[in-house]
Amino acid sequence: MPKLVLCILIAFMVSFLLTPVVMKIGIRIGAVDKPNERKVHTRIITRIGGVAIFGGFMVASLLMQELSHQAWGLLLSGTMIMILGLVDDLKGISPKIKLLGQIIAALVLVSFGVQVDFITNPFNGGIISLGFLSIPVTVFWVIGMSNAVNLIDGLDGLAAGVSAIAAVTLAVIAWTQGQFTTVYLALFLAAAALGFLRYNFNPAKLFMGDCGSLFLGYILGALAVMGLSKGATVISLFIPVIILGIPILDTFFAIIRRFTNKKPIFQADKGHLHHRLLEMGLSHKQTVVVIYAITLLLGSSAVLLTMLTTAQSVLIMIGISVVILLGADRIGIITGKSVYRRLQGNKVKHSIGN
Repeated sequence: MPKLVLCILIAFMVSFLLTPVVMKIGIRIGAVDKPNERKVHTRIITRIGGVAIFGGFMVASLLMQELSHQAWGLLLSGTMIMILGLVDDLKGISPKIKLLGQIIAALVLVSFGVQVDFITNPFNGGIISLGFLSIPVTVFWVIGMSNAVNLIDGLDGLAAGVSAIAAVTLAVIAWTQGQFTTVYLALFLAAAALGFLRYNFNPAKLFMGDCGSLFLGYILGALAVMGLSKGATVISLFIPVIILGIPILDTFFAIIRRFTNKKPIFQADKGHLHHRLLEMGLSHKQTVVVIYAITLLLGSSAVLLTMLTTAQSVLIMIGISVVILLGADRIGIITGKSVYRRLQGNKVKHSIGN
C-alpha cells in the first residue's frame, strides 16, 4: 500500500512538473492550437500537453513493477496511441491513417490477452461467448472510447477532469472485483490527469491535444476491458458504459443528430453537451463543473449497481436511461435544437402572427 500511494504521488508530480516544460517546448516548435469559429479560446495555445499525462502515467506504472502480461500490452499499445496522436498534433495525418494506427494499437493490446471474451445476457443472466467476434468487439470498444474522449475535449479541463473521475470509479469497482492491476493503473491515470489539470482548467495555459485525449480514452477503454468485463452478472455488461457515460453518450447523440439532420457523421458541429450548456447561459467554468457533476453521479450510480440485486439494478438502469434521454432532448443534443430555442422560435412566430 505505501508503494502504491508513492507511485500515485509520482504520477501526479511528474505530470504536474512536466506540463510547463511541454508548454514551452510546444510554443518553441510551433505545436499550437489556433482559435476558429468552433473553438471557445481566443489565443494561440500549446496543444501537446498530453505528453505530460503520458509521462506521469508511464513513470508511475513502471516504478510499480507489479505488472501483469496484459498490463505490459496496455503500456505498449498506449504508447503507440500517444505517438499517433502526437504526430497528428505536430504534422497532421489523414483520418484513414489515424484509424489504421488505432486499429494496429488495439490489435497489439489484444495480442497480450486483453479482450472481451463474453458478455452477459441482460434478459436471463446467461453468458454469451463472443467467439471469433471477441477481437473486433474489443478493437471497436477501445477505438470508440479513444475517439469519444477526443470529441469531448472542447472546453478547458473537460476531458482531463471527466477522465480522472471515470478512472477513479473504474479503480473502485475493479478493487471490489479483485482486479488490482487495473486498480493501480486507473489510479495512476487519474493522478496524471489531475497533475495536468492544474494548467488545463479554465483559463487553460495549454491543451492536451490528440496525444492526450486519444491516450486517455484508449487507456480508459482498455482498463474497462481488463477490470470490468470479467464478471458474469447481468449488470456487468453496462458498468463500463455508465462510468464512461459522458463521452459515449455525447458521441452516440452526435451520430444521431448529424444523421437526422442529413449531415456527414464525421462533420464537426456545435451540438455537443458542452456547447449546449454554454448556449443555455452557463459560463465556461460552470459548464465544466456541471459535466464533472454528471460524470460523478454516473460513476456513483455504477458503484451502487454492483451492490444491488439484478432486479434493483435493472430498475435503476431504466430510470437513468429515461432521465438521460429526456435531458438530452430538452437541451438539444439529439435533435440539434433545444426545447428552449424551440420555445423562443414559437414566441417569435406568435408575435409575428399577432
